[in-house]
Amino acid sequence: MKISSKGEYSLRALIALGENTGKVMTVTEISTITQVPSPYLEKILMQLKQLSYITSRRGFGGGYRLRINPSEICIGDVIRKLEGPLAPMSCVSVTSYEPCELEGNCRLQPLWGLVRDTVSHILENITLDDILKNKVIEKEQLLNGTWGNRWDVRMDIE
Repeated sequence: MKISSKGEYSLRALIALGENTGKVMTVTEISTITQVPSPYLEKILMQLKQLSYITSRRGFGGGYRLRINPSEICIGDVIRKLEGPLAPMSCVSVTSYEPCELEGNCRLQPLWGLVRDTVSHILENITLDDILKNKVIEKEQLLNGTWGNRWDVRMDIE
């Protein structure tokens, strides 16, 4: 999984709109905050609108605003809808599985599955509201705790 500029810029736009909840913002205002070129940002905003994350208003006083409460916008969902599967390899993808010639004897498949599950677990447990309130660091238990009965992962992040 690699997050493209489209994914990064989409999250920046959602953050800008989330920081101004209820306010209708122009493309120029969002572009200034996010440092995303206006023509590219317009395309991203249209896609976010199609995905029902934001709404728009035309004409004088027009622009964009969040359609959904930031606490209901799951970062994992946003990334999947914009970028596709979170799996690093298609042989371990839940949504876009493709078999591999080495399947059954591949010693890397468990590693790629763990990477997929780890990334998915983290992104599925972070909302736009968590980002807006700087609570991502507080969610450190996602990395340093027990994740149910499936496995016990401990990571030291410096």
